[in-house]
Amino acid sequence: MRQIALSLSLAGLTFLMTAIWGGPLLRILRHYKIGKIIRVEEPGHHGVKMGTPTMGGVMFILPVLLFSGLLNFVALFGLSGSGVGRSILVPMAVMLGFALLGAVDDLEGIRGKRKGDGMRARTKFAFQVILALITAYVLKYRMDVPDLYFPGLFFEVELGWLYVPMAAFIIVAESNAMNFTDGLDGLAGLIAATAIAAFGGIALVQEQIYLARFCFILVGALFGFLWFNVHPAELFMGDTGSLPLGAVLAVIALLTGQWPMLLVIGIIPLSEMLSVVIQIGYFKWTKGKRFFKMAPIHLHFELLGWSETQVVQRFWLIGLMAALIGIGLSQV
Repeated sequence: MRQIALSLSLAGLTFLMTAIWGGPLLRILRHYKIGKIIRVEEPGHHGVKMGTPTMGGVMFILPVLLFSGLLNFVALFGLSGSGVGRSILVPMAVMLGFALLGAVDDLEGIRGKRKGDGMRARTKFAFQVILALITAYVLKYRMDVPDLYFPGLFFEVELGWLYVPMAAFIIVAESNAMNFTDGLDGLAGLIAATAIAAFGGIALVQEQIYLARFCFILVGALFGFLWFNVHPAELFMGDTGSLPLGAVLAVIALLTGQWPMLLVIGIIPLSEMLSVVIQIGYFKWTKGKRFFKMAPIHLHFELLGWSETQVVQRFWLIGLMAALIGIGLSQV
């Protein structure tokens, strides 16, 4: 109970830190005109978002890295005689690595040669794969995390060398899935915060205290970001925020060994990614026809007549119920 109270308190403190420095960051981004560029094929009312400051992922990433680092300073450097706290080094490093990649993509899309498009998809994907493979190797052979826990089985399932490519695939897939989810005001932040809180609860049950604290610190920072990101958004997270969010969610799930629960707890990002895959595949197969009105799927529902807030609220309700179901299944 004490650890639950402390984790929730940390979330509250990080929320305050993020919300306080969010205003100055917003002014900086406006001053340097780091604004969103809207695709012409998006629903018409999205045009009003043109120029809204982006790269807002910095708003929650820096407080998380700073607060987590300071809180776990002793354990991180082994001064306490326990290496348990080092478990957060991997998610912190992944967050920083994918954030830098996302920042390069955002800047390239705003002021680079590929203005409006960002990095070439192949280049960005290659960097994601490299980062994911390094992370998967560290998890398997340096941290010796559990390979897999499956509902109904009361033992660890050993995957051997297959763990590395599977873990890398999960990290890359979740990173891109969260990137697809980031398209409406508050959507990606709410979905990510809910999923990370769910895995934070699982970590508490497993007595992975340092990991649980990291999760709730991140949740608090996301709520601080959402203060500026809910409709009508004053700020977008951009790839600077969405890429590391998805990657960190995957790493947290891998650290608990309960990564199959991503299929449940992360049902919304999964649906967003699958909608894009289905749309592209169907378009090529039928030589020009569309399966959805537009992909990712949140745009499909907007074009069906749902308002932006309706889509966000209903998707979040589904994500919340999926998170509760996922927590329950993880304890079976």
